[in-house]
Amino acid sequence: MRIVPLNLKEANTIVKCWHRHHKPVVGHRFSIGAVKNNKIVGVAISGRPIARLSVQRMELEILRVTTDGTKNACSFLLGAVGRIAKNMGYAKVKTTTLSKESGASLKAVGWSSKEMGDGSGWDSRPNRNVDCKSERKVQWSKVFISQYDDFAFPEEIELKINNNQLSF
Repeated sequence: MRIVPLNLKEANTIVKCWHRHHKPVVGHRFSIGAVKNNKIVGVAISGRPIARLSVQRMELEILRVTTDGTKNACSFLLGAVGRIAKNMGYAKVKTTTLSKESGASLKAVGWSSKEMGDGSGWDSRPNRNVDCKSERKVQWSKVFISQYDDFAFPEEIELKINNNQLSF
């Protein structure tokens, strides 16, 4: 297998066709596909953390992973996202599964797990519709940097970013 970059429309089309219980996502930081014998056999979509209290700049969340059932494709994708996240400088990459899912692929790539609640509060913001919100969840993570200091942009750049004054 090999990894290929995908745009969000391509990745979401595959999620819509193959994912058992989730809908396509609204946005992403990057998406990748697993290719075997010149055919896409799986996708992973990674984006900003869903939880508002997460360190948005330093954490990456895998929002969707789905495959056509090709052996080891899920582990292959998860491992690739982890390596990409580490190379991009993220301190942590995480994802969430339903508690009824085994997490075998996540265990295979060395991720740690912790039980979460039943999903209540996941749709606490107005107009937020969350798939599988009433089911128990497990959060999985891979930490690359356990202690880190956030960084700051130079003041003149920070002002332009905050005031949307960037021009090219």
